[in-house]
Amino acid sequence: MSGSGIRSAAYGLLPADTTEDVRTRASGVSTQVAVLPVGSFEQHGPYLPLATDTLVACAVAREIAAAYPVHLLPPVSIACSHEHAAWPGTVSISSVTLHSVIRDIAASLRRSGVEALVVVNGHGGNYVLGNVVQESSARGERMALFPAAEDWEAARQEAGVVTSLLTDMHAGEIETSILLHAHPECVRPGYESSDFVADDRRHLLTVGMSGYTDSGVIGRPSLGSAEKGKALLASLAASFGTYFSLLTGNDDA
Repeated sequence: MSGSGIRSAAYGLLPADTTEDVRTRASGVSTQVAVLPVGSFEQHGPYLPLATDTLVACAVAREIAAAYPVHLLPPVSIACSHEHAAWPGTVSISSVTLHSVIRDIAASLRRSGVEALVVVNGHGGNYVLGNVVQESSARGERMALFPAAEDWEAARQEAGVVTSLLTDMHAGEIETSILLHAHPECVRPGYESSDFVADDRRHLLTVGMSGYTDSGVIGRPSLGSAEKGKALLASLAASFGTYFSLLTGNDDA
């Protein structure tokens, strides 16, 4: 059974499942898998919303839920965006808080019989999510972080994204493409002329984004398209199959 019947509200942020939907889906699988989108609330230049990373994470999670029998959760929409603090509107929580939130959610799921959790990360600055997954796995808990860099690279190539993952750092070709496909109403004019490249960012953690860009953009959003966004999401959903198999022990997924 796939999640094709899942409907969402509020720009796709909130799953519309009832408890009976969850019960029915769980009856068809040996190991229940929950999918948690984690985004951020940070500047994305003058043409993409502060909620961009959350919208991207939710778009990926919805694509997964349409193809696999997973329990889709509402997103964590404020995370670790400290490198963007120079821009108005950005809000962050500490890495310690985010670590605790993910741990608490995973523990709550296990108490209700959901043994596996996939964290779908939409913001590169959420470094602590990798630590959460490492520590949880070492304790014997079933947890995964998605997408990996290799999944993004495969998606980039399959979608015909021109910009490398190094150059496409923030509000660039990939994020603009996904929003043009999934939430075109959220993309404002200006992305067509906002390209800015800063590939050498070795001091990012020390000086923040403002040390490298005045606009808040690092990438080539002018190359974005809805067609690329659709292909990116389709590729990521296909890549998720190996994660689902690993967490459920189902080699036929």
